[in-house]
Amino acid sequence: MEIRRDVFQAIADPTRRAILSLVAIQAMTPGAIAENFESSRQTISKHIQILSECELLSQTQAGREIYYHLNPEKMKEIDQFIEPFRKMWDDRFNKLEAIMKNYQPKK
Repeated sequence: MEIRRDVFQAIADPTRRAILSLVAIQAMTPGAIAENFESSRQTISKHIQILSECELLSQTQAGREIYYHLNPEKMKEIDQFIEPFRKMWDDRFNKLEAIMKNYQPKK
């Protein structure tokens, strides 16, 4: 039985979010990624595998080295889900700001 993960399951883990932040800056090998964590290389490898399965990471090979890159197209899926919530919260904060501007404390 194959487990099918989605991007939201992938980004639910703080280590995977940290990995995404690292490779967003520059492409990295698994070893270079693992050096940034106290976890074992096997654990980091599993996180990389999950991110790759969800297509949040893509890989290229340069000689014997594999480099992982952030897949910005897949990140759009997350952004599209969050956007309505962002608008909702912006509207609520704008309303709160308007109320607070008109607020006069009792003396």
